[in-house]
Amino acid sequence: MKKNRAGIHAVVVTYRPDLEKLEKLFASLLPQVAQVVVVDNGSTNSVIAWLQAYATSAPLEVFPLGDNKGIAAAQNVGIAHAKQQGADYVILFDHDSNPAPDMVAKLLAVAEAKAASGVAVAAVGPRYLDERQDNPPPFIQVVGLKVMRQPCACGDSVVDVSYLIASGCLIPMRALDVVGHMQEDLFIDFVDIEWGLRARSKGFLSFGACAALMDHDLGDEPIEFFGEKYPLHSPLRHYYHFRNAVWMYRQAWLPLHWKFADGWRLVLKYGFYTLLAKPRHQHWWMMTKGVWHALTGRMGRLN
Repeated sequence: MKKNRAGIHAVVVTYRPDLEKLEKLFASLLPQVAQVVVVDNGSTNSVIAWLQAYATSAPLEVFPLGDNKGIAAAQNVGIAHAKQQGADYVILFDHDSNPAPDMVAKLLAVAEAKAASGVAVAAVGPRYLDERQDNPPPFIQVVGLKVMRQPCACGDSVVDVSYLIASGCLIPMRALDVVGHMQEDLFIDFVDIEWGLRARSKGFLSFGACAALMDHDLGDEPIEFFGEKYPLHSPLRHYYHFRNAVWMYRQAWLPLHWKFADGWRLVLKYGFYTLLAKPRHQHWWMMTKGVWHALTGRMGRLN
């Protein structure tokens, strides 16, 4: 395992992080990988100083970008550095995630088993738990016009998925070489979905490893509706979500059935958040602006 561990570099993207949570992430992650690369997206000077001090006693490198360049650009900086250092795999993290002590090993075991069976592996991701919601969110696979939830039948199940959330996602460097890096025009939201589906269009498949566990906060406090809890984001995040989804629907390489299946979900989300997310007008306006900007080609960071 030591040989394999040496080929895995973690890329952690920070943006105004909770330092207590970040320290927990480092404590769990550092023993599992060869090196941690932290790419900071415009946090305060005190956060940068804290990171640089931490790096003096740990295999950790810090790349302050000085401004918020977006999740995709930050991930690309970390990936490029990992490649330069000869990494075989990169594993991506948000600053508010906390992997189980054996998570990376379990992801690697699945990736290597799939590769040994002749599968071109795009990524392997963990089963994550948001403590504010009732159950670990299921893995997703789009089949025909249906978005199928892929639950874990047993603790060590490996499930086929259409895409994975970025945090905790183990990616072979070979897949990145063929598929390409993250789409920076998206800035944030749908970056992981776009890359996973682009990889799939090139013959690379993604998998969920049920035995690999991670705590991860998904969005703000969820909305409760008829006893069920649904993720909630800020109006600005809804702008990026709707803009980037519609941008994806315009890409020729994306399968038509996926556009219809996800597009119908987007329509339902538009109505749901317009009615239930407060302040309603702000959520409605930012979702509407996102759709308009996608149709008119206005991408990147919203100024």
